[in-house]
Amino acid sequence: MPRTLSATSSRQHQDEIQFRVILAATYPFFLVAAIAQRLAPAASARPLPVQRRSVFAEAKAMAVQAIPFAFMG
Repeated sequence: MPRTLSATSSRQHQDEIQFRVILAATYPFFLVAAIAQRLAPAASARPLPVQRRSVFAEAKAMAVQAIPFAFMG
């Protein structure tokens, strides 16, 4: 039985909602990790990038990179 467009669209919508829920749940952990990276002594030894993202943007980037692993399998 082939999937209809609305069933596929509904599934994508559910995946988007799950992604946002997982992002909201994991963001605080990644925020703590981003802050810890900034405060680590090794961080001061590295040369600073030309344009540095905020701690909040770093946390979101880490979360967005890690979350797709929850959807594998």
